[in-house]
Amino acid sequence: MHSPSRMLRSVALFCSAALLLPAQFPDAPGKEVTQKVCGACHGPEVTVSKGRTRQQWAETIASMVSKGAKATDTEFAQVLDYLTKTLPPKPSVATARRPSAGPMDVHIVDPAGADRGRSVYVAECVTCHGQRARGKDDTADLVRSIVVLHDRYGSTIGPFLAKGHPLQSGRPSASLTTQQVADLAHFLHQRVADTLRSGPYSKVLNVLTGDAKAGAAYFSGAGKCSGCHSPTRDLAGIGAKYDPPTLQQRFLFPRAVGFARGGAMVQSKPVMVTVTLRSGTKVAGVLDRIDDFNISLRDSEGQYRSFERTPEMKIDKQDPYAAHNELLDQYTDKNIHDVVAYLASLK
Repeated sequence: MHSPSRMLRSVALFCSAALLLPAQFPDAPGKEVTQKVCGACHGPEVTVSKGRTRQQWAETIASMVSKGAKATDTEFAQVLDYLTKTLPPKPSVATARRPSAGPMDVHIVDPAGADRGRSVYVAECVTCHGQRARGKDDTADLVRSIVVLHDRYGSTIGPFLAKGHPLQSGRPSASLTTQQVADLAHFLHQRVADTLRSGPYSKVLNVLTGDAKAGAAYFSGAGKCSGCHSPTRDLAGIGAKYDPPTLQQRFLFPRAVGFARGGAMVQSKPVMVTVTLRSGTKVAGVLDRIDDFNISLRDSEGQYRSFERTPEMKIDKQDPYAAHNELLDQYTDKNIHDVVAYLASLK
C-alpha cells in the first residue's frame, strides 16, 4: 500500500496539473458559435472566469460589439443564451454565520430576513424615513445612503447604529441585536433593489402625451431631422415596431446598444476615425478610445492600433450621432414629447 504522505503528494500533483489545464467553454448548445465570436479577440479563460446575469452578459456583448466584435444578429443572440445558461452569477462564498462580505460582493437578500427586518424598520425607523425608506424633506433617503450602499450583511449599518442613532421607540440604537441589524440590512437592500430598473417601483410612465402634428412640424423644421431621416424610408412603420418609451429612448440616445424583443441585436453605428501621422500615413477604422494623450482604433481587418497623440497628428472623427448629441442641448420637453407622438403615429 502507498504511504499517506505519498498519496497526498500524488493528489497535490494531480490538482496542480489540473490547474494548469487550459480553460474551456462548458459543453452546451451554443458553445461553437461562442468560441468563434468571443475567441476572435481573447481566450476562453477571460469569459469562463466570470458569472453574470442575462442583462449583464447582454451589456458585456454590447460593449464588445462597440469595440469591433463581428457576428450576425442570430449568432449574438445564441451567444447571449449560451452565456446566460452556462455562466450564471456566482454565489457569494458562504461561511457558517453569513455570506462573505468583501467590497466587491453583492448583498444577496434573504427574503425571510427582509420580512423580519421590516418589523424592526416599522418599529424603529418608519416615522423618519418613510414606508419605502426614501426619507422625507428633512430626513435621509436610505436607498441612496452611502452607509446602506456600502453595507454587506450589516457590515456598515451595524457600526453606524452602534455609535448611536435616534430610534422612534426611544431606546438606544446600540441595543439592537446582531440578528436585528442583519435583518434590517436585508430589508434595506431589498428596498434598494426595488428602485432598480427591474424593481416594482420602476414602472415606465406614459410618455405619449405630445402633439403628433407639432412633432411632425419640428421633425421637418427646427429639429432638421428630415435631413437624415424619412418617415417613408428608414422610419417607415417605426411606430408599430417600438412602444413609446423605447421610441423616446432611441430618439434621444440612438447610440444605445441592446437586445430587442425576439433576441434580435440592435446595434449602434460605430464612430469612425482617420488618423494621419506626421509621415502622412493614414490609418482608418472604428474608434476604440480617445483622450488628450492617446487614440486607439480597430482597422478594417479588426486589428487593434494605438497611437500617442502629437501636435503634428491629424484626427478626423465621423460620429453618425453627432447631430443627436448637439440637439440634446436644444430640445424642450414639449419638443421631445411631440416628436415621440409623431414617431408613434408612423404605423
